[in-house]
Amino acid sequence: MSRATVPDSTDDTTAVYTYPDSLTEVPMRYCPGCTHGIAHRLVAEVIDELGIQERTVVIATVGCSVYAYEYFNTDAVQAAHGRGPAVATGIKRTQPDTLVFTYQGDGDLASIGLAEVMHAAARAENFTVIFINNAVFGMTQGQMAPTTLMGQKTTTTPRGRTLQQGGHPLNICELLATIPGVAYLARETMTAPKYVLRAKRSIKKAFQAQMDELGFSLVELVSTCPTWWRMKPLEAFKWLEDEMLSQYPLQVFVDKTEQND
Repeated sequence: MSRATVPDSTDDTTAVYTYPDSLTEVPMRYCPGCTHGIAHRLVAEVIDELGIQERTVVIATVGCSVYAYEYFNTDAVQAAHGRGPAVATGIKRTQPDTLVFTYQGDGDLASIGLAEVMHAAARAENFTVIFINNAVFGMTQGQMAPTTLMGQKTTTTPRGRTLQQGGHPLNICELLATIPGVAYLARETMTAPKYVLRAKRSIKKAFQAQMDELGFSLVELVSTCPTWWRMKPLEAFKWLEDEMLSQYPLQVFVDKTEQND
C-alpha cells in the first residue's frame, strides 16, 4: 500500500487523503495539541501544489522550529538564533531560482531576530517567512516572549506580564505592514477547519508572491503551546480564540499579488 492511500472495507485501496511529498516520514516530536504539525502540513501541501519541491530551501531556526529540516522533504539549512532572514537573503541572492522560506517561532523572530526580519522586509528581499506565534519561548521552558499577552503567566512572569516588567506585546504584522518592501502579509490561525483553509490560502499567496518576484512575504500563524500554557489541547485552542485573537486579530494586511493579476 502506498503512503497516499488507505484500505477500504473491500481490501482495495482508494486514495482518500494524500500524504504530501514535501513532508518526510520522520515522526514529529511536537507536544499533543501543538499546531506546528498542522503548519508543516499546510506548507508541504502548498509546495506540492505549486510544483516547487525540487527548488525549495527551508531555513530552520532556533526553538521548536529547529526540527523543520527533519520534516520538510526539501533542501534545508540550519540558521543561528534569529538569523534565518540573513541566511535566506544570502541563499536567495546567490541562487535566485530557488524558493526560500524561513520557519521561525516568536522567540526567534520577534526577539533576537527582530532586526533581521525588519531589515529584510525593508530591502524587499524576495523570500517567504512562516512565523509561528504561540506567545512563549517553547523549547527553552516557557519564558516570556515579545508576543506574550499582558497578564499572561510564563516561567519568567509567574504573576503575569506587566508593563513595568515586560512592556507591551509586539504585533509583528502591524509593524511590517508599514514597510513598502512587503509584498504579502497575513495573520491566520489553525484552530478550526475554516481557519486551516484560510491559513493555507495565505501560505500559498505568500509563496506566489515570491515566485512572482514581488518582494518580502510573511504569514503569521497564531498557534498553541499547551505544554507551557499548562493547558489540555482543547483548552489551549479555546484560550487562543478567546484571548490571543483579540491581541492578534486575523487579517490580510498586504496583498500585492492581487495587483499582479
